[in-house]
Amino acid sequence: MTSTGGMVRLVAAPPQQDGTIPATLEVKLNPGWKTYWREPGASGIPPQITLDPTEGVVLDKIGFPVPKTFDDGVVHYVGYDKSVAFPLTLKRVHGDGDVNIRASVFLGICEDICIPVQGKLELTLKQGDFDNPLDAARIDGAVAALPEAPSEEFKVTTAVYDEQKAAVELTLQLPPDRGSDHRELFLAGPSGVAFGKPVVTQTSGAELRAEIPVRLSAKDKTLKGKPVILTVRAGERSMETTLAFD
Repeated sequence: MTSTGGMVRLVAAPPQQDGTIPATLEVKLNPGWKTYWREPGASGIPPQITLDPTEGVVLDKIGFPVPKTFDDGVVHYVGYDKSVAFPLTLKRVHGDGDVNIRASVFLGICEDICIPVQGKLELTLKQGDFDNPLDAARIDGAVAALPEAPSEEFKVTTAVYDEQKAAVELTLQLPPDRGSDHRELFLAGPSGVAFGKPVVTQTSGAELRAEIPVRLSAKDKTLKGKPVILTVRAGERSMETTLAFD
């Protein structure tokens, strides 16, 4: 699938014994073009993938590498300015023999303005075929580029939603050798929840405190009980976790 700003393609490996199909959605960008993260900000279209259910394959999860913040003084958005691969976890839920994957893809690619890109991608995995080493390397590389899980040296230590301020207040433990490196925070919530630009309120060694404005448009006007995905960049490392507020 091609557009003015680049090319989009699907790469997949043969099903594993449990029916899981490792795959990636690759977005190859032309120079000067960008695409978007799961929560693009005020403008932009995040990648959306819908599989044809008649083929017996479902999408369990889409992964997102750590993005960048872009701000030209007018528009603030979050995404990627280089080619990117989004790891997909697909699963075969019924059928046997060859695997047919039919996906409808919708995403935004932008230069000066966002251009919606929409189309269908089809891929057949022949029964008994061996893994293609190049495709397997692409999938492994995409998975390796995802943010790491929380650890003792890189984690959220406190997360509070202040209803009066309409803000999330976070304290993070950063890797000891990354405390002063380039740091960025990205938050994504369910429909009806939007986040403003994070403001770092305090840094001390490898500890960081930040406040993120919250805008609620859902009817219940609360963040309690709603999962929020936090992605943190600290130098060359990144971490992702899900926050829950009581």
